[in-house]
This record gives sequence, C-alpha cells and structure tokens, in this order.
Amino acid sequence: MSTPPELVTLHVWRTSRGALPRALTRMAVDPRRLRALPGVRFGKLLGTGTGTDFGPRDADLTRWAALTVWDSPTAADDFDDSSVGRGWARIAHAGVRIDLRPLTSRGEWSGQRPFGDPPGGSVTGPVLALTRARLRARRAATFWRAIPPVAAALRDAPGLLARFGVGEAPLGWQGTVSVWRDPTDLVAFAYRHPEHRAAIMRTPTEGWYAEELFARFEVRDVVGDRTVLGWVTDGDSETVKGGRA
Repeated sequence: MSTPPELVTLHVWRTSRGALPRALTRMAVDPRRLRALPGVRFGKLLGTGTGTDFGPRDADLTRWAALTVWDSPTAADDFDDSSVGRGWARIAHAGVRIDLRPLTSRGEWSGQRPFGDPPGGSVTGPVLALTRARLRARRAATFWRAIPPVAAALRDAPGLLARFGVGEAPLGWQGTVSVWRDPTDLVAFAYRHPEHRAAIMRTPTEGWYAEELFARFEVRDVVGDRTVLGWVTDGDSETVKGGRA
C-alpha cells in the first residue's frame, strides 16, 4: 500500500476489571471482524499499558484500543454501528476516538506498510507518534532493561499530552502511543533528549527488532473522554480542532 489513507482512527475504551473476561473474549474474536468491516484497509485490536515503563509489567487490563486504516471518512463513520463497535461499547464505561492523518511512516507492521508513503509536510497543533516493534526473543531482556530511562524522561517531556503502551500480545509485540502539543515538542524529545537519543543509537547494534514501524500523524480531532488516554488538562479546550471532549 503506497497511497496514504484519508483517515486513520484510534479508538480507546476504558472497562472495569470485572469486564476483563468479556474484554479478552472480544480481543480473541474481534480482530478478524475488524479487518472484515467495509472500508477497512488495515486493522489491529490492541491491549495497552500504563506508560510507566513500557515493559512486560506495564499492562493495563482496563484499557483496550483499535487502530484502523480506512478507505474513506464515510466508512469510518459506520464503525460505532458495527459488531465490533457495539461490542466494545457494551462493556466500556468510557471511550474516545482520535482521527488521524499520516504525516510520515517508515517500516512495516505484519509485513505491511499500513500508512503508505505519506508526503510529510508541516502542521501546527497536536501530533501523535506511534511506534511498533516485534522483538527478537533473544534480545528482549536487553531491550526492556534499556526502556525505563526513556520512559522516565518521556513522562516529564515538555509538550507531552498523553502517552501509553500498546501491544498485540503480552510479550514481544510492543508499541507506544504519544500525543504532543506541537511537532517541535516531539522532535525535541525524539532527537535531542539524551536518553531517547541513546536508545536510538543502540538500536542498529543491539538488533532488538525483527520488525519495526514508526509513524507520525496529524491529530485532526478527538471525540469522547480524553481521560481514557491520560490526557493532560492544561489547555485542553484549545488543543484540538473542535475542542470536543
């Protein structure tokens, strides 16, 4: 897929601990259903982490997500009425949807390039960074030892609006989502912060990943309860188009 999609959505739901068996059932049956929805180019159901250290002990069993690449915004509008959307709405007590436009993307996810070849370009306002990697089993331990300093630095990074881990499996299929007030804040952390820069420098020599992807998106809209994302409250009303929450 080389043509960038018009729309990528990230749905995130908050459930209770009592709903865990039903959430795990949905995680088992909904991936195929999600990919089969009309207008879906690519879709993944994801568990999440708290974003404290992005390691194997970071799992948040009360928050779940769906990342979906759509043919058109019209197709995406039908998600809430789909079997997947209705199923998660029944067990969630809060939810949020982020509408995204790809800006840059490199690497692969499950052997695909789901966000095509975005043309880049400058934007003002919030951006979302997505990282995803399939760890090599023999290198996983060294990877997890390297992550805590980066996670600690990320927590206090200027301009960070939200952060959490994502994963397709409890171990070895790791990712991160971070939302930034402005692209300059993201760039400052990614390339100038010493802990993160050190991790980037180690990646080629350590051989942590069997597959990896990094993508950056313009945040077009946020609809729903942003507290599900751990969104900071400072300046919320002016942060995203529409200011809906």
